[in-house]
Amino acid sequence: MIVKLEKFTEADFDNYFKLVNNAKVMEMITERAIEREEAKKDFENLLENNKLQHDLGNFKIIEEETEKFLGLAKLEIKEADSHEAELGYMIMPNYWGKGIASKVGQKLIETGKKQNAIKRIFAIIDPKNIPSRKILINNGFVSEQFKDFDGLPGEILELKLTKP
Repeated sequence: MIVKLEKFTEADFDNYFKLVNNAKVMEMITERAIEREEAKKDFENLLENNKLQHDLGNFKIIEEETEKFLGLAKLEIKEADSHEAELGYMIMPNYWGKGIASKVGQKLIETGKKQNAIKRIFAIIDPKNIPSRKILINNGFVSEQFKDFDGLPGEILELKLTKP
């Protein structure tokens, strides 16, 4: 399956909501489905973040041949002049186990390497999320620390980028 990444637009809220309102998707992220009003606020913030840098932000994962929405991928910065970006992804459950997260992770890492300002890519995962941890480790990430995020366990993994 060939996947492509396109930045989210205002027209994409329904797909975003289907994703974050899915308890299985959110189990290792927030441990709960996100309700509509909270999702609307989060989506507005996502769209604002997408304006910071052309090649970075939050993307729809789309199956190239069918144009089906598969999930969300992000290589997100917090400020326009940031030197680090957060990598993440959420995939609809019916597409789990098909290698999509691996492909998306590789695409995001390649995008990060092309950005001269980005020196570090990090990811935050639930320590129980062994498949995501494996994808990150296989792509050169190393465990940095375990930390509590709003009462939820998290592991921060990082990839330091060396620039020529």
